[in-house]
Amino acid sequence: MHCVRKVTEDIFWVGGNDRRLALFENIFPIARGVSYNSYLLLDEKTVLCDTADRAVGDQFFENVEHVLAGRELDYLVVNHMEPDHCALIGELLRRRPNVKIVGNAKTFQMMGQFFDFDLEGKTVVVKEGDTLECGRHTLHFVMAPMVHWPETMMTYDDADKILFSADGFGSFGALPGNIFNDELDFDGEWLADARRYYTNIVGKYGPSVQAVLKKAAGLEIEMICPLHGPVWRSDLPYILDKYHKWSSYEPEDKAVVIMYASMYGNTENAANVLAGKLADAGVRKIAVYDISNTHVSELIAEIFRCSHLVLASPTYNGGLYPIMENLLNDMKALNVQKRTVAFLENGTWAPTSVKQMQAKIEELKDMEILGSPVTVKSALKKSQEENLDALCGEIVDSMR
Repeated sequence: MHCVRKVTEDIFWVGGNDRRLALFENIFPIARGVSYNSYLLLDEKTVLCDTADRAVGDQFFENVEHVLAGRELDYLVVNHMEPDHCALIGELLRRRPNVKIVGNAKTFQMMGQFFDFDLEGKTVVVKEGDTLECGRHTLHFVMAPMVHWPETMMTYDDADKILFSADGFGSFGALPGNIFNDELDFDGEWLADARRYYTNIVGKYGPSVQAVLKKAAGLEIEMICPLHGPVWRSDLPYILDKYHKWSSYEPEDKAVVIMYASMYGNTENAANVLAGKLADAGVRKIAVYDISNTHVSELIAEIFRCSHLVLASPTYNGGLYPIMENLLNDMKALNVQKRTVAFLENGTWAPTSVKQMQAKIEELKDMEILGSPVTVKSALKKSQEENLDALCGEIVDSMR
């Protein structure tokens, strides 16, 4: 049975939802699943924007056939060649052998790497600013390289002023029948997944996203249709502002997040005492994470959200605690910058983790390092309370 939603009078959502998948890209936990969005335009020409993941193939083809209702499919626009959106191209060609595939030069290079089917006479190669006349609708092609693959492009429909935005403006989470942002509690139920999706999938490529946002500013956009998550048909400044902050690495909130690693609970205790002192000093909405029990994608999302970061770690075999080292490596890989950082270390015989954490933070751009790190030797003592008070005071002063 088909499962279709109208986006406009002649554009339809024909995607699918996967609530069985546990790990997106076999890395990121997705407790709420994920949607694979695809859109079908019925005009003088029929145009499908992207396919979907193989996991939802049966649903996808039922949806497409229902909307076409016996009509030919004239074009498939491939905005993004990642397999969660292009896996069904071969099957689509088998079912619809007359369809023409629209993409840029890099699209077809990658298509040849993924597939062996014959594309002779089936391709329409487009570049920045090219258009496709469909009848009432004219599609304009906007190149979006490295958001987050080099072949990525977006498609703008000038009739309904819709931007088909590929992976841009997407989110983890399966759609619950409601597909539009104003049908959902986005702040309460979707923002955290949208932030985690952006920061971990696209976060490294902030300058590329900024370049596309500048292009988008020159378009009259009334709706954004991404390949994952809700369709934006209202309050566009809200999500555009989030993307501007995330892609320019500006903190979303003036807030403190404490991330600690603790083997036997002593470093955890020091982190909790600091959190309490920050609260007593008037800091609100403090977040505290045991990084051994929190997936690194959640940690990265929180680092993008918060202005201030406290890293607390024991020394381990003379080096950094492995999970803390992994977090710091991920921060570098995802281009984290423009944060204020404080440190807390522990070690029974040779505490050196502050020195090592600081060296890794110094590899990042525009990071302010606070100058009152706290060293615990085995367990926090009452005599060290003034050290924690000093660190707390420095954090609070920097937030002003």
